[in-house]
Amino acid sequence: MARRTRELILDTSLVMFNTLGEPNVTTNHIADEMEISPGNLYYHFRNKDDIVAHLFSRYEAHIDQVLVVPDDRLPGLEDLWLQLHAVYGCIWEYRFLFRDLVDILSRNRKLRMHFSRILRRAADNATEVMRAMVRAGVMRASVDEIQATANNVLVVTTFWLNFSAVRGERDETEAIRAGIHQVLMLLAPFLRDAERLHLNELAQAYLPESR
Repeated sequence: MARRTRELILDTSLVMFNTLGEPNVTTNHIADEMEISPGNLYYHFRNKDDIVAHLFSRYEAHIDQVLVVPDDRLPGLEDLWLQLHAVYGCIWEYRFLFRDLVDILSRNRKLRMHFSRILRRAADNATEVMRAMVRAGVMRASVDEIQATANNVLVVTTFWLNFSAVRGERDETEAIRAGIHQVLMLLAPFLRDAERLHLNELAQAYLPESR
């Protein structure tokens, strides 16, 4: 029963953080939403930062499952597209982290170190996929171009929700779709003609007018 309550607290907190914004939600708000006493909540978690840390662990486990490269063949454009879709799906599920990423990481050195590890792994993953696509003849890019593009992909995926919010865009579902489209367009100039055409066809699905 205690474990179930603990998981329900995390589930409720995630929904509230995503909906209302992490800075706007207190432990009392979470307890009220669950109709439990604050003391019951504190039995399971020391404070709100403790809840955030556990939700971050969930995110880390999820993203680790997403950042994989096929080990039995060279990855292609479809693999890259599917992985990008999965990464943004993970960002959507834990979008409160990305809205207030700098503030959250500044409060917790351990989370900052873990997120740095995630970024390094994501950069290595993107670099490995693009190198494999070059070997397969799908892409044409230099070592420096691959490295720069991998970093650009990370910057866009990590901070796209903030960029969208600063522009005054309130529909985060649409923002996620636009983020996927933006990353795909970063890759387009390096693809062969046939793959570039295919990528543009895939990217069209993420434009607002195509919905």
